[in-house]
Formats: sequence, C-alpha cells, structure tokens
Amino acid sequence: MNNQNFTVEQIYTGCLAQGAYYITSNGEAAIIDPLREPQPYLDRLAKDNVKLKYIFETHFHADFVSGHVDLGKKTNAPIVFGPNAACEFECISASDNQEFKVGNVTIKVLHTPGHTMESTCYLLKDENGKDVALFSGDTLFLGDVGRPDLAQKAANMTMEDLAGLLYESLTTKILPLADDVTVYPAHGAGSACGKNMMKETVDTLGNQKKMNYALNQPNKEAFVKAVTDGLLPPPAYFGMNVAMNKKGYESFEAVLNQGMKALSAEEFELVAENTGALILDTRNDKVFAKGFVPQSINIGLGGEFAPWVGALLVDVKQPILLVTELGQEEETVTRLSRVGFDNVQGHLKGGFDTWKNSGKETDTIKRMTAEQFSNEVKIGESKIIDVRRESEYAAEHVEEAYSKPLAFINDWVKDINPQEHFYLHCAGGYRSMMAASILQARGYRNFTDVEGGFNAIAKTAVPKTDFVCQSKVLTT
Repeated sequence: MNNQNFTVEQIYTGCLAQGAYYITSNGEAAIIDPLREPQPYLDRLAKDNVKLKYIFETHFHADFVSGHVDLGKKTNAPIVFGPNAACEFECISASDNQEFKVGNVTIKVLHTPGHTMESTCYLLKDENGKDVALFSGDTLFLGDVGRPDLAQKAANMTMEDLAGLLYESLTTKILPLADDVTVYPAHGAGSACGKNMMKETVDTLGNQKKMNYALNQPNKEAFVKAVTDGLLPPPAYFGMNVAMNKKGYESFEAVLNQGMKALSAEEFELVAENTGALILDTRNDKVFAKGFVPQSINIGLGGEFAPWVGALLVDVKQPILLVTELGQEEETVTRLSRVGFDNVQGHLKGGFDTWKNSGKETDTIKRMTAEQFSNEVKIGESKIIDVRRESEYAAEHVEEAYSKPLAFINDWVKDINPQEHFYLHCAGGYRSMMAASILQARGYRNFTDVEGGFNAIAKTAVPKTDFVCQSKVLTT
C-alpha cells in the first residue's frame, strides 16, 4: 500500500505462512510482528533513512518466536502490546483505543480478546483521520478467525468461553469498520493458527464480511460452534514459543554464532555422544534416502521446514546437530530460531560427504518407485500407511490404506508391529521421508517408502477410493 504520506509493506514468510508489516511515514517507521532475526529490518531502516519509532505485537505468538526483544534492544524503539500483556521485559501494555503517532499517520489500539486475552488489532488512520488498514493479527484471518483453544489454561477459561469473547471482539470492534479498510492478517494458508484460511494474504474488510464463514454466523452460539468445530490439537511446541515471546530469549546473534560452529566428523560424533544431540538432516528427501548419518531425522529445508520441526521435535531445548547442503547452514539455523529451537550445537563441516569420506558408518532408507509399488502391493493383504493429512486421505487414498498423519507420529508409532512389513507414503515424498527417518531412528526397519508418494501412485493401476473406514487399526 502506497500513499504520498505513508507506505505499508507486507513482509511475508511462506515457510511460516506469517506476515510482518513495515510502515513508514515522514521519516518514522513502525514494525508489526517482526520475525526473529533483526538484521533485515535494521538494513531496511538504514536504506530508507527512517527511525523505528515503535514495535507493535498483536499478541504473544505461539507458532513462532517474534523479533521484538532483539529489535527493541538494537533500536531503542519501545515494544507495544495490547491490554493484559504481562511482559517479563520492558514494554508498553497499551490501553484499548490508545493512539500512537508514526510520522503523519496514527495507529489505534483495538483490544480484541478471544484468540488470546491480550490479542490486539492495530487500526491505521491516515493524515486526515480516515481508517485505512487493519493489522488484524490472529483475531481475523482471510477466510477464518483465530483459533480460541490456545490460551485456555493461561486464561482459566474454556475454548468456548474464548470463542464467545472473540465473537464480541469481532462484532463490536471489527465489523463496524468501513468495507474499504484493507485487512492485513498475521497468517495465511498453511498456518496451524487457523483451519480455513485463504491463500491470499491481503483483502478488504468488505469482502471478508461477505465470504468469511465466521463473520456470517447468525448469532453467538452458532459462531462458537462453527469456530470450535474440527480443531486439531495444536503442536506441542506452541506453549514454549509463547513463553519465549513473553519472557524474552537469547539474542539471535548468539544463537547463530553457536549454530555456525563447523565440526569435523570426529567432533560431530563426539558432541552427539556427549550431549545426546538430535541429528537433523535438512537435505532433499531423495538425497537423504541414499545415505545419511545413522539416527538422523530428515526434515527438508525446501518444504514447510520450521512448522514441521516444531511439530515433530517438540522440545525447543533439545540439543541439535545439523547436516545440511553446503551453504545452507546459516539459513537452517535462522529458520530453527524462528520457532525457538535455539540449542544448535553446530553443523557437520562439508556436509554428509565429510562423514562418508571419513569411513564412518552410514545408513539408507529402503525406497521404491510407484510403479514397483503397483506391481508388488496386494490390496487387502499388504499394509499401507498414508501419512498425509486426514483431509487429503478423505479426498482419495489407496484402497485399504491406513490414515496415520505425520503430525501425530509420536502417538501412533507405538502401534507399529516391528515384525510386519508395511509401505509408507505421503503426497510427494517430503513428509513420508520425515516419517521414515523417525521410524528408522527408533529401530523400525520393516517398511518401504514409496518415492513420489500418492501423486505418483495415482498415475498407476493401484486401486484408489474416497471411502473412509473409521474402524481400521494398526495392530494385528
């Protein structure tokens, strides 16, 4: 958004489906919901020759660690949260309707509890006082609203109670705004903070009033039922990220310096033994399958890396050792820090080739093509595990396959019979390789991964169906 008196830029990070916002006006700037690493913002401020006046946070984020603490220290800009924000560092807990001047524009606080108790939207008013843009945080998404089940324990409320608060916030604070107000949400499709988000990242409030299911419920009771129905359990790391955003964290520079420590094969092995570090290999699934350090977990940097790290590794304090493609070490440490995984002990210098050339033991994943799978599988006799999301499975799946979403592997892995062979697949190979690496690290070797996943299987003669049998269980 460009105006002769101000500019608004959305800085969108696809891996996290997260939008940060950079606002400038008359030599001053504000940043809303910044990512963890401060340097890109510092570089931009210097390039534009503007002073950062405020750092605004819409709430204590659960799905990523925001950059407010580091950015505040480096710029001396005050950090602003909405009401009820009990920060454990210096911040402004603003009052409802409080206004902040940034150059020629005004940013007004709209307290909108429901997603969390401190959740706040920021309304941008131009030099004439006209409402121009709404930075809606996790209160209002495009096509959805924020899930009301993340702050239940902290607020000592049920998710239905929080959903009721969210309804009141939307109907009294958001819906009365003009239709031409631009909505800038904190997240888009792919985020676990909502269940029905659009792929678009900017819209008008008027269009959301027309098509957003949550904004078109006839009453509060219907709204509560609609927004709480079908919510999947939040990833386990969410609570840890909230704590870091509320309490503060180690500087990004310190985290990066530690993670960028290059280790020889011998040093790498010694650190792994002494610290119990998890070995995280971020290479492509096809490359990983052909050779890796034994006990490694594969989460490819090329996909939804950070959310999968949080969902599968769970404990942000877990010591981690990295194996990456050459040149991707810094990017990997950075992305890990965005979801709070700061305890990276270093990386294998020279990547996997260093390990292989040292003569140390390596491992592989047994994999077959979709054509080989088609020729070998016996529907009704062979066991097939589909690790895609339930919605993907319900749309179409291999006949008689079991639906076991990757996100819940830590729950269903115990049901695997280590003596019975099974085939493993996802949509394209990215997620099934994560599952394969976790299974193998835990001693399961009785499976074959299907390269190319269901996308490749769908092109073969393997029988497929959209019928969902709820009674299938893994144990025999």
